[in-house]
Amino acid sequence: MNEVTRSGNSFVGYDYKEVTTDQEKTSMYIDGYMNFGWVLDEKVKPSNYMSKSQMGKVTIKLKRDRKILNKTELTRLQRHFEACMSEIATMEKSKTSFATMYALIIAIIGTAFMAGSVFAVSNDSPMILLCIILAIPAFIGWLLPPFVYKEMVRKKTKKIEPLIEQKYDEIHEICGKGNKLLTK
Repeated sequence: MNEVTRSGNSFVGYDYKEVTTDQEKTSMYIDGYMNFGWVLDEKVKPSNYMSKSQMGKVTIKLKRDRKILNKTELTRLQRHFEACMSEIATMEKSKTSFATMYALIIAIIGTAFMAGSVFAVSNDSPMILLCIILAIPAFIGWLLPPFVYKEMVRKKTKKIEPLIEQKYDEIHEICGKGNKLLTK
């Protein structure tokens, strides 16, 4: 997308970019992209410049002068910034993904034991003892998942937080380099 603005004898051609992100990361993206020459599109109404496209997602509309100096290097740094932001999002999702999987597996195993317990009691000649024996792990399988989930998330968070902080440091370094290129 391009736009040409004429004011007197000079004109400015713009490149446009739309970025969809989580609502809590909006400021980080806006601040980051400004270091690569992007500015919020002023011609878009403030209520529309960040339109909610999906639940919890925000679309940011940006523009940049097409003839900006060091455009190639800024674009390279921008891609590195985007890759780091993507890695952070992946690491944050990984905090809960395995914990959810293990908690669900435990719950499903508990449900299988409960099914066995129900079949044992609904047999032509009910097997009450087998029903009780199968019901005990079933209830444990239903009660245990929240505790397993919380503990696994806590351990994964403790392991991943330093890596996320390293990525944020890398992002700040990239943005600093981009800002220096803009001021040259």
